[in-house]
Amino acid sequence: MLDICLLGTGGMMPLPYRWLTSMMARCDGSSLLIDCGEGTQIALKKKGWSPKPIDIICFTHYHADHISGLPGLLLTMGNAERTEPVTVIGPRGLERVVSALRCIAPELPFPLRFVELEESRERFCIGPYVIDAYRVNHNVTCYGYSVSIPRKGRFDVERAKEQQIPMKLWNRLQKGETLTLDGVTYTPDMVLGPDRRGLKVTYCTDTRPVPVIAEYAREADLFICEGMYGEDGRENKAREYKHMTMAEAAGLAAKAQPAQMWLTHYSPLLTRPDDYMDKIKKIFPRAKAARDGWSLELRFDDEEDGKKDEQS
Repeated sequence: MLDICLLGTGGMMPLPYRWLTSMMARCDGSSLLIDCGEGTQIALKKKGWSPKPIDIICFTHYHADHISGLPGLLLTMGNAERTEPVTVIGPRGLERVVSALRCIAPELPFPLRFVELEESRERFCIGPYVIDAYRVNHNVTCYGYSVSIPRKGRFDVERAKEQQIPMKLWNRLQKGETLTLDGVTYTPDMVLGPDRRGLKVTYCTDTRPVPVIAEYAREADLFICEGMYGEDGRENKAREYKHMTMAEAAGLAAKAQPAQMWLTHYSPLLTRPDDYMDKIKKIFPRAKAARDGWSLELRFDDEEDGKKDEQS
């Protein structure tokens, strides 16, 4: 199971009714945060989710509306008696930027482990997550992220019995371990079927619509994408500042065919994003204008409860 909460949907500046950009994922007791704009802590508190289990923080880029909430968040995690390391991922310069912000949060009871992105595409396996970072097209170096939960194949009891694999090894083989007993090596592929479909959420913001976004969003369970401008005639402004219109985001979704798309990172002038959704749904019918605090509980295909929709 993978829980997703879009904590903040605003771009540029916080508003009384809209926090700045941030998204949290939760799986198997571990939390992953993408971006940390001003107000992220308040949004977390309002949602009732704890910052203490955040093991990974990913940054798309270092504009203030995506990172200005970090010092306070780190202090709160420390005050919650967290001691385990936190992995921080972001474009080149990450450690320098975070170290500068930490001048107001100099003492933490947990270490930070920095992973600076150098290539146009990079993959990391941390805890339950497979994290794909892909470079997009903003006026500074910027990345999007896909967060996946892979799922191994089913355990085949008959194959295990046929190969006379000791039953005491079954559980560990099912978890992916390679084991040796009495000089015989046993591997997971001996007892597992083909990998099953996992879960995937793709997130991108502050970019022009480039093909790599649709590539990573292909058949995602949820595609969260910048829709900074909804009004007609804003295309030139989007191109000038290397942002995206709602229609451009919907065009990417039409190519990628995710299960659904949530628009986010609205301009402060875009006070009523729902007003534009009739036009956007003609491009991609499963598009939605997200609001702060929307959450989605994703389950694997064969789990009894299916997928639970968002809550405002």
